[in-house]
Amino acid sequence: MPEGDTVWQAARRLHDALAGHVLTRSDLRVPRFATADLTGRTVLDVTPRGKHLLTRIEGGLTLHSHLRMDGSWKVYANGQRWSGGPGHQIRAILGTTHRTAVGYRLPVLELLRTSDEDRAVGHLGPDLLGPDWDPDRALANVLKDPARELGEALLDQRNLAGIGNVYKSELCFLLGVTPWLPAGELPADRAAKLPALAKKLLEVNRERPVRVTTGLRGQDLFVYGRARRPCLRCRTPIRVADQGDGSRERPTYWCPVCQPGPAPAPTRRTSRGPTN
Repeated sequence: MPEGDTVWQAARRLHDALAGHVLTRSDLRVPRFATADLTGRTVLDVTPRGKHLLTRIEGGLTLHSHLRMDGSWKVYANGQRWSGGPGHQIRAILGTTHRTAVGYRLPVLELLRTSDEDRAVGHLGPDLLGPDWDPDRALANVLKDPARELGEALLDQRNLAGIGNVYKSELCFLLGVTPWLPAGELPADRAAKLPALAKKLLEVNRERPVRVTTGLRGQDLFVYGRARRPCLRCRTPIRVADQGDGSRERPTYWCPVCQPGPAPAPTRRTSRGPTN
């Protein structure tokens, strides 16, 4: 699943293509909004909110979308061949005289009044890449359930918005703790670093086509997707195991030496798992 930096990039592409332009084509291919016609309206802006996209349109309307695991927005010059997938996977088309944005495999697509946006995103915690970022509130949210595993607390978008499975694993590595550590047991000095470090990871990657957390050439990530490969710090083989609340398990990577603490038995997984 795209994480906050990837969604930020998608919002910028859509904003650059659509904002300030009148829609000449509008096609929402979901039953509830199939008859909605946005042609003739100007796109005002496209704003990311955590992992959500808010396309605001003249007349007090917002098209809310969420990419989840497989969704994507592609932007094409008019006359350019669309290549984001077969036609039956298209859920939305927004076109102007110069560009067309096509939404593929969007599991969440709804048209709502801009004044009602909180109904879609009001539950989210402080956005790591947003103007509402509040590090103290974000940390308090993560620590409010001291028995909850840190990795699960970081993924909970109600605590802070934008972290997915990749950044969860990488952030825990940089903090030197396992994702299974109860949040309340996170040492105070490391807890104090958590908000700024999380924000830095997303900020430095929001302009990059390839996500990098290490600063090392040829080695993009410390642990995620590196099962059984040597740790970049201590050379111990990286481990992987599933972590989840029972409703969904996510592949989680860690170094047993650099990240001492509670952890399950590793699973036999060698390829990158789905991100969240």
